[in-house]
Amino acid sequence: MVASQRFGRDVRERDSGYHQGPVWGWLLGHFALAAYRVNSDAAAAQAWLEPIRDHLSDAGLGTVSEIFDGAPPHHPRGAPAQAWSVACVLEAWLRLERFKQTSST
Repeated sequence: MVASQRFGRDVRERDSGYHQGPVWGWLLGHFALAAYRVNSDAAAAQAWLEPIRDHLSDAGLGTVSEIFDGAPPHHPRGAPAQAWSVACVLEAWLRLERFKQTSST
């Protein structure tokens, strides 16, 4: 099976490609925190989370989807509301806000 950057099609293709191409929403929070650890720039790291703001009105109103297409425009797929996607992105946002506040004092 070749990795597919678009999730969907029929059930067989969707199930076999679930871990080969889609982007998992919960990893974005960890990525933003890693970016902060590398660059020590909380605002730049938080910018990685900005696209989620627009997504909050896309699939499940006020929540974060389970997965997204790996290729632009990164359509939401899978479960429209995924608790760990919400939790990881929210925790990263709050931690980066704290880092911004402590670095400005």
